[in-house]
Amino acid sequence: MNSTESTRAAAGADDTLLSVENLSVHFPVTSGVVMRKQVGSVKAVDGVSFTLARGETLGLVGESGCGKSTTGLAVIRMLQPTGGRIVFEGEDIAGHDANRMRRLRRRMQMVYQDPYGSLNPRMRVRDIVGEPLVIHGLDTDRDAYRARVAALLAMVGLLPDMAERYPHEFSGGQRQRIGIARALALEPSLIVCDEPVSALDVSIQAQVVNLFVELQKRMGLSYIFIAHDLAVVRHVSDRIAVMYLGRIVEIATRDDLYRNPLHPYTQALMSAVPVADPEVEARRVRMVVTGEVPSALNPPSGCRFHPRCPHATDVCKRVDPVLAGQGGVRAVACHLHPAERG
Repeated sequence: MNSTESTRAAAGADDTLLSVENLSVHFPVTSGVVMRKQVGSVKAVDGVSFTLARGETLGLVGESGCGKSTTGLAVIRMLQPTGGRIVFEGEDIAGHDANRMRRLRRRMQMVYQDPYGSLNPRMRVRDIVGEPLVIHGLDTDRDAYRARVAALLAMVGLLPDMAERYPHEFSGGQRQRIGIARALALEPSLIVCDEPVSALDVSIQAQVVNLFVELQKRMGLSYIFIAHDLAVVRHVSDRIAVMYLGRIVEIATRDDLYRNPLHPYTQALMSAVPVADPEVEARRVRMVVTGEVPSALNPPSGCRFHPRCPHATDVCKRVDPVLAGQGGVRAVACHLHPAERG
């Protein structure tokens, strides 16, 4: 545990910004044309729990379709959760209606994956970045509004005179900076970053990731950083949660997870990350996961990873493992690693 994590651990529950407990998001599956009847549900997120401290970055990783983005959208209530609790700044917001959520929107924002599709091509950058101020009635003074937009653009590394341009006049990296400026307009405490660099050129990704880190230090932001690139997640995250088929299978500090992954699925993800040293790379033992990800419409019994796990036993097929602590802030949902007993 590094010094930052030790400080957060010592701070205890009072330092918790967000607590998610047994979060579920199920999408109904219906049949029929006239008389629609529900015949099942896609369990996109199914019993996810985690906490996020103030000023912390939690990385959320896993294969496409594992529920990462759905979790992020549900946490900030852009999707209605099916069940569970979402305690944000001490308030359970899981059941809030649109009116009650409106005042909380200032405290939670999102940066989207697609810097091209997330900006209105018919609006100037000034109006895009300043739109949250208008929606929340904070644009009463025209000069102050323009000064605020200029300051936000400067904060993300763009020139103030760029406010008069349209999105098509910018590169992908610049567009993502505009999206970040928009997310910062209301001075939120939580930002959900949904694959924010995956659509950018590799040469630009590092610049944008470093911008996130710099802004966090300057403004005390907390991030849920959703990504599939494990190298990016390692650079930006304090802790990392690994998702598989709608559930978190392992959560640990960044260093612990990369040094000693416990869950077989985490081990497979880590073994797929290339190492820069060719000699080390040649000696590495790779763990290859075979088969396809099961359907979230009808997930397997027991451990959801057992059909693809090389270490699966009979108990894995019958009993669903609980995400249990391994000491400190580490937890893993695997029968091979039972919880430590005090």
